[in-house]
Amino acid sequence: MIKGISLTMGALAVMSLVACQSMEHGTGQKASATLESRSGSNAKGTVNFVWQGHDVLVTGNFSGLKPNAEQGFHVHEKGDCSAPDATSAAGHFNPATKDHGMPNSAMSHAGDMPNIKSDANGNATYSAKLHGFAVNTGPTGIIGRSVVVHRDPDDYKSQPAGNSGPRIACGLIK
Repeated sequence: MIKGISLTMGALAVMSLVACQSMEHGTGQKASATLESRSGSNAKGTVNFVWQGHDVLVTGNFSGLKPNAEQGFHVHEKGDCSAPDATSAAGHFNPATKDHGMPNSAMSHAGDMPNIKSDANGNATYSAKLHGFAVNTGPTGIIGRSVVVHRDPDDYKSQPAGNSGPRIACGLIK
């Protein structure tokens, strides 16, 4: 009987270890956001997040952007886009209290993402594989937060937010 208990305890320990490891990375969890215009712009879009291991694949489609331009794009702390200028979304999502910087660098906010690049008609398709956040509601999770498009490109160095100008579109991540 003790031998059977020992095997069961060992199996439970292995299953617990596997469960803990899987919590550190994703296995296909998804979230999305529909962005609506803010600050008098016509910008709008949709964004999808898919957790793939230690990275999150972020894809999106946008319209109403400034033609042939770049716009800053970030996950923001609060899931509140109610203000006409989207300031209700608060600052960039930054659970590790790092400086603003290049996406995927050791020194950047979790919410820092590459700029969106629009075509001659002000439309854009977006795809980036990022790390530093999770597709869940945990401390590094983005569900319940917002995603924001800014009018100007992010310079990836100005503090605290990359000098990317007014918020022209905002959506709740769910």
